[in-house]
Order: sequence, then C-alpha cells, then structure tokens
Amino acid sequence: MAVELQVLVLAALLQMVQFLLVSIPANLQLGSGKFMSPRDPERLGKPLQDQLHPITGRLFRAFNNHFEGLILFTIAVVAVVLGDKSTGLTEACAHIYLIARLIYIPAYAQGLSPWRSLIWLVGFGATGVMLVSTLF
Repeated sequence: MAVELQVLVLAALLQMVQFLLVSIPANLQLGSGKFMSPRDPERLGKPLQDQLHPITGRLFRAFNNHFEGLILFTIAVVAVVLGDKSTGLTEACAHIYLIARLIYIPAYAQGLSPWRSLIWLVGFGATGVMLVSTLF
C-alpha cells in the first residue's frame, strides 16, 4: 500500500478518535437526550456546540475542521496514488499533514492563538503541495 494511503487511513482513524474526544464529554455535559433528539433548533434553544464547556466546544470545532481538511487531503492522496505520482515529497507531505492535524487538536483545545492557525496552515500547505505535484 502506498505510504500516502496509509497516512490517509491514519487520518481517518484520527477523525474517529476526535469523535470520541467530543462525543463522550458532550454527552456527559448535556445528557444523551439532546444528542438522541432530532436536534430541532426550537427544541434546543441554541446550537449544541454553544451549550458545551468551552474546551469541549473547541474540540467540536477542531473535529469539524478536520472533516474540511480531510476532504482535500483525500483528493490529494487519490490523485497521487491513481496518477502514479508518489514521490518522497508527497510521502513527506502526507506525514506533515497528519502530524499537523495531531498537533492541531490540543492547540485548538487550549485556545493557542495564533499557533493553532499556523499549525492548520502547515497541514493545508502540505496538502496543496501534494495536489500541485500531481500536475507535473
């Protein structure tokens, strides 16, 4: 299996871990009734993430942010692997993306500004390099 695909699987597993980091404390804080409901705005009063402890809310936003980054990273990995464009550079970029995502979670949870944004930019940039490298 291509290194980039292995890292993609690890990134997907990280997303699952992030789900647990959010869902367990959120259920403890708000009760499972809110999460098992249809989540209609008039029933909840305000969005669930706004009702959470600030750190849990940050973990929720980091979780959603990873979905956004994971879409582009997945496209980059598919383009690299199917285009037979895997190189040491694309492998390194895949690892950089994953490491940035790992570091991003505690940085966001702790509210480290502007560091969390810079960490995000590193992962985003690595994904961009992977995408551009498939064109040459």
